[in-house]
This record gives sequence, C-alpha cells and structure tokens, in this order.
Amino acid sequence: MPPLRPLESKLAIAWPSTAWQEVSVLVAVSGGADSVALLRALQAMKTDGEGRLLAVHFNHGLRGQASDSDEAFVSQLCREIGVSCEIGRALPGQLAARAQDGLEAAARRSRYAFFQEAAARLGARYVVTAHTADDQAETILHRILRGTGIAGLAGMRRVRPLGPAATLVRPLLEVRRAEVLAYLAQIGQPFCHDRTNDDPQFTRNRIRTELLPRLAAQYNPGVIDALLRLGRLAGEVQSVVVGIVEDLAARTVTQGPGGAVCVSGDGLQGQPRYVVRELLMAIWRQQDWPLQAMGFEEWELLAEMALPGSVAPQGASQKHTFPGGVLAEATRGQLRLDRAARGTGR
Repeated sequence: MPPLRPLESKLAIAWPSTAWQEVSVLVAVSGGADSVALLRALQAMKTDGEGRLLAVHFNHGLRGQASDSDEAFVSQLCREIGVSCEIGRALPGQLAARAQDGLEAAARRSRYAFFQEAAARLGARYVVTAHTADDQAETILHRILRGTGIAGLAGMRRVRPLGPAATLVRPLLEVRRAEVLAYLAQIGQPFCHDRTNDDPQFTRNRIRTELLPRLAAQYNPGVIDALLRLGRLAGEVQSVVVGIVEDLAARTVTQGPGGAVCVSGDGLQGQPRYVVRELLMAIWRQQDWPLQAMGFEEWELLAEMALPGSVAPQGASQKHTFPGGVLAEATRGQLRLDRAARGTGR
C-alpha cells in the first residue's frame, strides 16, 4: 500500500477506514473540487473490507447544459477509477413546484431525498458529503448575518441521521479548501467549476469572495479559525440543550387527531423561553415543515402561545397561521399545530 498523502492522512484520522470499510458508503459527488477530492481520498484509503464505495450524483437541471456536463464528468471519472455511480435527476418543474421555502432549499431537499432513497435501495450505511472547514465558517457567518440562535452558530453537524437506516457524515469539516486544491494538484485530478458560485447576486457567494477576505485583511487574519471555534463552542452548548429538549418533548408532545401535533402548556411550566423555542423548532424539523421563513419573531410568537399563562382563558383560543400554512391554535392549556388545517392569521 503506498503511503497516504497529507489530505488522505488527515481524513484517515477524522474518519478511519476501519469505521466504514465493512459497509457500503455513498459519496455525494457534484463534480466540484471538494467532492472529487473526497471520493479520490476515500478510494485511496479503502484497501480492505467487504463494503463497497459508491458515488452518487444528483442533476438538479438548473444550469442547463452545464448541469449535464457535470453529470457526464462525474460518470466518466467514476468509470476511470472503477467506482460505481448512481445518477439522480430532478424532473422538469419539480424544484419550482417545491420551492415554497426557496429554490435553494427545494434543491437541497430533492438532493438529500435522492441520497436517502439510493442509500436504502443499495443498502448503504453511510452517505458522505464534502463540506469543508471553509464551508462551515461561511455557514456560521451567513447565519450570524441573517440572525440565528445557538443551534445556528454551531453550524453543520458532522454526523446526523439520514432516514431510518443511513447516516450522513461530513468528514472534511476540519479540512481547509486550500488543502483540497493542493491534493487535487498533487494527484493531477481535474474537477468542475460551477460558475453560479461566482455570481455576486447570491449572499453566500459574496460572503466567500468579498466579506471573509475583507475581514481577514482588515480585522482578523484568523477569522476562519475564530468562526470555527465559535461553532465548536456553540455545538457543545447545543448538545446540552438537545438533551433537555428531547426529555421535554417526551413529556409534553403528543400526536393529535388527523396528524396534528399537540404540545401541553402545563408541561412547559417553568421552562426558559429559549428551551421552548428549541422544542418548537425540533417539532418543525421532525414534521418537515418549512423553516426558512420562520424568523425570531415567529418563534417568539409561537413560544408565547405555547407557554402557560399565554393561553387564552375560559375556553377561548388564539390562532395564527405561520409560514408554510401551519396553523397554531392555543386553547385550554394546549398548543395544537396542524399544517393540513387552514385558519386566519391573528
């Protein structure tokens, strides 16, 4: 076995092959530098075990011929290196029909739904994506600018469930983008460049190409490391909150008639408002209701409706329809949430 290169060695520490070589692993490959490097590095590490290493690519169809060219590149790369590749494609108009939470969010949902389906069909234990430390820092700063809580400051989770049987892993979250590019140059591996990543109309692109370089040049050369450190600390705090919320949910959240979710106001007695908001966010995620349009004011209003003393007295009720058509109704010590129902805003 040839010696591992620097990025491969770093990846081997973050996610040792002994943890995955006996099971099937799907590597999400867009064709960009990060995902191509991840696929090549994992292949270099896979020297033993009965498990399979497979690539998975989703063509959103949003960039016309450029999207098809990326798909062709990934397919050709996989043929050259001997890795099976699963291709998924969005149907015409599919993303636009699902874009109530924004086109980017709709694309992400479709992509991850395909990853989950492919993992189930192929019996894959892990789905691996190539988010780097730079992506994490950009995510944290983006959330700060939009307004976020502790959970948002924690950034992307390194590991999270993806369906009932598969787990999503981001093993490059400690790897800088410069290390990725150096690795690809070292092995002579080309990759695709998505020109939409340069488009300044997207806030995320301006953060990466304008704001972060300016912060590094004029305020703090170590701004990336500072953001990553903030993310790690926030993640530690959030892990404590998650435990509290899970216990609280077990005591206060039930499934109501017709698929509605009911939250006991009495069970929230004495709970900090922050914990109540986190509980409600957890319900939103579990129900897969649109999150993007829910800002601090909406969560505050919802928490106010849920907390004891906020519920209207003597059988009266408060009603409010939240983004995505989720109707919240507070009455008799209970908050009822139902997306299927429709009501008038307060």
